[in-house]
Amino acid sequence: MIETWRWFDLKDPVTLPKVAQAGATGIVSSLIEVATGDEWPLDKILARKNIIESFGLKWAVIESIPVHNDIKTRTGNYAHYIENYKKSLVNAGKAGVKVVCYNFMPVIDWTRTNLDYHLENTGSALRFDMVDFVAYDVFILQRNNAAQNYSPELVAEAEAYFKSMSNAQVALLEKNIIAGLPGGEGSYTRASIRAAISEFIALGEDGLRNNLWQFLKEVIPSAEAAGVNMCIHPDDPPFSLFGLPRVVSTRHDVKLILDGVPSPANGLTLCAGSFGARADNDLVGMVKEFGPRIYFTHLRNVTREENGSFYEAEHLGGDNDMVGLIDALLAEEQRRKLNGVANYEIPMRPDHGHLLLEEADQPNVKPGYSYLGRMKGLAELRGVIHALTQVRARS
Repeated sequence: MIETWRWFDLKDPVTLPKVAQAGATGIVSSLIEVATGDEWPLDKILARKNIIESFGLKWAVIESIPVHNDIKTRTGNYAHYIENYKKSLVNAGKAGVKVVCYNFMPVIDWTRTNLDYHLENTGSALRFDMVDFVAYDVFILQRNNAAQNYSPELVAEAEAYFKSMSNAQVALLEKNIIAGLPGGEGSYTRASIRAAISEFIALGEDGLRNNLWQFLKEVIPSAEAAGVNMCIHPDDPPFSLFGLPRVVSTRHDVKLILDGVPSPANGLTLCAGSFGARADNDLVGMVKEFGPRIYFTHLRNVTREENGSFYEAEHLGGDNDMVGLIDALLAEEQRRKLNGVANYEIPMRPDHGHLLLEEADQPNVKPGYSYLGRMKGLAELRGVIHALTQVRARS
């Protein structure tokens, strides 16, 4: 497997020399300075690539070229944005960056309610608490008919929590949910997010899935011509938020996407933490079923709790069978190699590391993207990969 690292840009406090010292060889990055919907110019892609390569690293994966909401709703300037997306894929291919991770989550990108959840080892993690989220949705945002999306027991628990909250706690919860997170596509006010939510609820799950299919049918030919593999990232969390439709949450969702546009260039990002937040997603089974179309993987773990709550666990802890998952991914790599696939190795990155003591008081550490926490996770994952590879070599 190719060890990669999420690096944002030259302002990232985790510098490229630090990434190299951690042992990763590939970089996962994005031109976050380019507005969502605009074309990625070839010269800017090459400039970013040259910076990465100057430190002996390779730009292995683009994560991501964001998909404009107009494309997801097929309203407004969606046709223009799709043309720009095609051009961006072509330019990525010309620059030699051949894997593009993207998502089709409506309104909000990956969502957590607590970006500093304290752990027993005195580190901190990202956490999604369903009671906190319902308190926000029903009693702070006051979305129309929001309570109908939850059980009466959950709403009652959320109301009790809301009544205990200070103004500062309300502000922090709102910031965590709608003010934008690393890798996201922007932030909202209460008024703007209510309007966006209403538009997508009216679209529905079938409508959103159809729009995803239409988007892929239009852009995949450009990806094929450019030699680029697109790989969709699952919903995070993998269930409805704000009553919104979700179409990349389960094994069944993935099958519909891959079967609906059967090109090899239409692939999957296997995010263990996102899919693994649902107990009914069999990660090892998904690798065995969709392996040939998996072009990128996020290796992180979660500890699931009741009502859909979870927090980011140690990379080798939590409820996901990380060893079994890595073994399945190595088996897929071996299958590709035996079948003569040139680029048979799958890029992986340690995702959402814990915030540890050395960095706890440092400014500008992105939630989930600390250096030491991810380096610790990478070392643990590297050990598993090495051990399983040795076992395979001796068998």
